[in-house]
Order: sequence, then structure tokens, then C-alpha cells
Amino acid sequence: MSANPLTRVITRATSTPGMHEGYMPGFGNDFETEALPGALPQGMNSPQKCNYGLYGEQLSGTAFTAPAHQNERTWCYRIRPSVQHSHRYSRIDVPQWKTAPCIDPSVTSLGQYRWDPVVAPEAAELTWITGMRTMTTAGDVNIQTGMASHIYLVTRSMEDEYFFSADSELLIVPQEGRLRFHTELGIIDLEPQEIAVIPRGLVYRVELTEGPARGFVCENYGQKFELPGRGPIGANCMANPRDFKYPVAAFEDREVPTRIVIKWCGQFHETRTGHSPLDVVAWHGNYAPFKYDLRTYCPVGAILFDHPDPSIFTVLTAPSGQEGTANIDFVLFRDRWMVAENTFRPPWYHKNVMSELMGNIYGIYDAKPQGFVPGGMSLHNCMLPHGPDRNAFEAASNSELGPEKLKETMSFMFETRFPQHLTPFAAEAGHMQEDYIDCWGSLEKKFDGTPGVK
Repeated sequence: MSANPLTRVITRATSTPGMHEGYMPGFGNDFETEALPGALPQGMNSPQKCNYGLYGEQLSGTAFTAPAHQNERTWCYRIRPSVQHSHRYSRIDVPQWKTAPCIDPSVTSLGQYRWDPVVAPEAAELTWITGMRTMTTAGDVNIQTGMASHIYLVTRSMEDEYFFSADSELLIVPQEGRLRFHTELGIIDLEPQEIAVIPRGLVYRVELTEGPARGFVCENYGQKFELPGRGPIGANCMANPRDFKYPVAAFEDREVPTRIVIKWCGQFHETRTGHSPLDVVAWHGNYAPFKYDLRTYCPVGAILFDHPDPSIFTVLTAPSGQEGTANIDFVLFRDRWMVAENTFRPPWYHKNVMSELMGNIYGIYDAKPQGFVPGGMSLHNCMLPHGPDRNAFEAASNSELGPEKLKETMSFMFETRFPQHLTPFAAEAGHMQEDYIDCWGSLEKKFDGTPGVK
């Protein structure tokens, strides 16, 4: 990819202690960072005049009066106020990016479904916007509840083009290729086995650094993702706050024709400006994008008997108004030791109120050793039974139980309290495995009726 010669990106970091390789560690911390010395006001947020002729502006991620432990805002010191990046809007069509409620009466969402990896058409030029393919939607964006799941296919960088969503924050899970997110608050490089979260309202452009790129996106309409409570697990393990990385300040000072695309209530609009909107020279606050390396996730599990609930593998959770029931849980199944005695170790057969959409980043998932391939997805909707296929059941029921390490495996789940509705793309694009439901058809009746017989 050739660099744009007009781009001037300043990446010199703040002298604030705690910076790590261009990132600052700590989930939900209050950060401060400046790309030019003295650009960040000290002791106040809104001085009469900012250094360098900058404009002070606050980006609020919550209501002003949200409780202190939930209140999120960031003060930005920028070359132009963002009202100069926002002109008249024109509706545009982004046909494959859908938003809830999106219920197509011709599509049957009731069922257990699985998909092969979606592949970008040859010679297609797909950006972050045009390469988004919605698979499912749930809830209602207008009342800020629910989610959508997407596949992204990127074969071309966004050039002089920017995007932000007023609808949602985006949780991004790469599966192939590498992307660079140039955001208002700094730069995030992202590769497979990492994730990133881009907050609602933050402007960015996406550059392809190694491609083509493919991955998964969870679009969260509700409360922001946060770390789950560990309960009796205590202070350690699972995802540790220090492993979440936030970018240091970086800015673009470019005066070129620019297109900005906005997603608002499921509609897409564009506006035109004569300069880059990524002009934040310094910032401080706790509302910012971040990345996380999934390889640092420390799983916990049963060390004597039984298979615990998958909730112990939660990386991030987006709460709902009902205690203990998430709008979305992001759950990770990575390599780990299995040691439980006299126990059926794979996930048990079950149905529940949550809807579970899974994706395979790489390797083999233990409950589905065939058919669930890297880049593929599956959906087990609200109150529909699912569990191991016949081969997984027989192997787990009859193997000699000793300590066993699941290796070279990484899958995840977007789990929501809402039913997930399939889009026409998910139902009709040719990637659905029509025979998936048959994986349980060969399970044998083993009932004997004789006491003590197994």
C-alpha cells in the first residue's frame, strides 16, 4: 500500500508515565496524552485560549449526570472544532450493512445455523464501509438495546474517507489480514488474535496493512462494554485491566477534499469537507478506543469435576437493565487444560434464554471437530437446543480421562439476551451449511432401562 504523501501524522507521545510501545495500559483509566509539548492544558479543561491555537471540545460517551463510576468523557484539543467537519448531509446507500430492527418475513431465523467463511469476490475493491456484511440483528437501535453481528471484508484502504457511528460501539475481531485504525484519539494496529473496540461517535479511517482482511464485528447498540465482575474468582485471571491498550495522541493536519460517512439510526449519510477530521493534538479522559491481545486472556475452569458455565470465559460484557443478564457478552474459548475427573468435558447439551453466535478465529472447536472452520460462524438462537455433534460426544464419553491440553484453538461467542434475526445475506448468499442440523441426527439412543447399565 502506498502512503498518502499529503499525510502528516505526529506520533510523538506524552511524557506521562505508563506509556507502552505507543499505547497506554489500563482498562477504563483516565488518560492524558499530547502529540506536541504543552498542547494539553493543566489544571483545567477549558482555558480561555488553548496553546497552539487549538480548540477545546468534549466528547461525551454517557449522559452528563451518569454515576461517577460509569461517567465517560474525553476532552479533545483540536485544530478545528468538529462542527467544521460536519456540513450538509446526503443520504447514501450501504446495502449490506443492516441495523435492528431488521426482520425480513421471507427469512426464517428459527433454527440452528452454521456458515462457511465468507470470501471477498475476486477483484472487488471493498473498504471498511462497503465490505461490511451483516449476518444477524437483535433488539432496536432506536431505543439503544441489542446488537448486530457482521463479517468484514477489506481489500482496499480508505483514502480521504472517514467514518463514525452514532448508533453503536464496534467490537472488532480480526481473523485474517491486518488493519490500522487511524482514530481521532490515536492509531491502533490490529491483527488476528487481538480485538479492538471503537466507541460510539469517534471518527476514524481504516487502512489495510496486510490483506485481504477478514474478521467479525459485534455492533453494540446498548451500554458500553466493560469488564465482567469476577465474583468469587477474585482479583485476578480472566482479562486483566493492564492488558488493555489505548493509543497515544496522533493527528493529521491535511487540507484535502474529504468525505465523512455517518451511520445514524441505521441510515447512512455523507458530508464533505476540505480537511481531515483527525486533528486532535492532545486529549485526556476515559472515553477512547482500545485494543486487547486475546493471547493474554487467563482462563479459569473446573479442577475436579463438571464443566462450568461458559460465562467464566467472558472477556467483556455490555450490561442490560436486568442484573446478571447481558445485552452482549463477548466470550473466548482459547487453548487451556482440561483435567476434570469422571466428567463429560465438552460443552453439555443445553438450550437457554441467550442467543449464541460463534465465530472461529483459528483451529478446531472441541464440541464441533468437523465443519466449524476458521472464518466460519454458527448461530444457536434463543431457546433452541444445541451441543456436541456425534463424533465429539462419542470421543468425550469414551476417552481415557487424564490431563489434556486443548491446543491451537481460538473461537469466540457474541451472546445476547435478544433473539438474533438473520439477514437475507446470511440466509441466501450461499455460505450457509444446509446440512448443519444433520450433525445431531446420528446420535444413538443408548437407553437400556436396566439399573446400573451405562
